[in-house]
Amino acid sequence: MFYVYIIFSDNFKRTYKGLTKDVEKRLIQHNLKQNKSTKAYTPWRLIHKEGFETRIEAREREKYLKTGVGRAYIKNFITFE
Repeated sequence: MFYVYIIFSDNFKRTYKGLTKDVEKRLIQHNLKQNKSTKAYTPWRLIHKEGFETRIEAREREKYLKTGVGRAYIKNFITFE
């Protein structure tokens, strides 16, 4: 199973969208500053995840969420509280 996840930094009001097989492990990596693009914005918390059978399906969803329309979807349907 592959997961598309969205994490949120309360301190910086930023979101990050990614793809992984193990969401919990990946969140720990983000918070341990092991990812170049997210290390400056720790701490992160998981706000959303979706499961997919194939990596291709998950990658397509991740790409969608990174578009302008996908960002609007996130703002409208996912709470950041």
